[in-house]
Amino acid sequence: MPHASDTRQRIIDAVLRIIGQDGIAAVTNRRIAKEAGVSLGSVTYHFATQHELLRESLLHFVAEETRHFTALADECSDERSDQCSDEHFDIGRAAEVVAQVAGGNAFDSRHIAPFELYVQAGRDERLRAAAAECFAAYDLLATRILTQLGVADPERLAGVAVALVFGQQLRRLATGAPAEDLVETLLVLTRLTPARTP
Repeated sequence: MPHASDTRQRIIDAVLRIIGQDGIAAVTNRRIAKEAGVSLGSVTYHFATQHELLRESLLHFVAEETRHFTALADECSDERSDQCSDEHFDIGRAAEVVAQVAGGNAFDSRHIAPFELYVQAGRDERLRAAAAECFAAYDLLATRILTQLGVADPERLAGVAVALVFGQQLRRLATGAPAEDLVETLLVLTRLTPARTP
């Protein structure tokens, strides 16, 4: 018999797959139960409302992303890291890190789902705190990367960098544009911003 936490995780994974495949409107308890391979009663036992399902699914995705981004950010601020030390960290290395966040992700249903959830957060303010957590993690990573690139005022520009990357992701999702466009996005940003003065 599966543990309660395993059942809950299967439900959350199913919700993310459904949202990514067919959108939030397709999320029904019956479809979740079928997709997760659990009983209909298990869905309602673990999640009393659809809002709770959406919130917990977004928070789960955020928690995974935040762990990943925090590790990347820590790597990019670790003076002992050969890959991210000042003499090795250039625009090419920055592009590699960003590609791990955005360009490296296949746009399967699980990676499309957060975009749907972010849009839903625009309609449902109860989801906004969860969305804000994820963007805070993106901003932290962007700040570390911009700092390593020697860009002045990296904290202020982090949000702009994140917006550019998200815009590129949406463009790539909608048009099939190549992930390599992210490199050009970073180059434009670094060209437009003054270097940090020693």
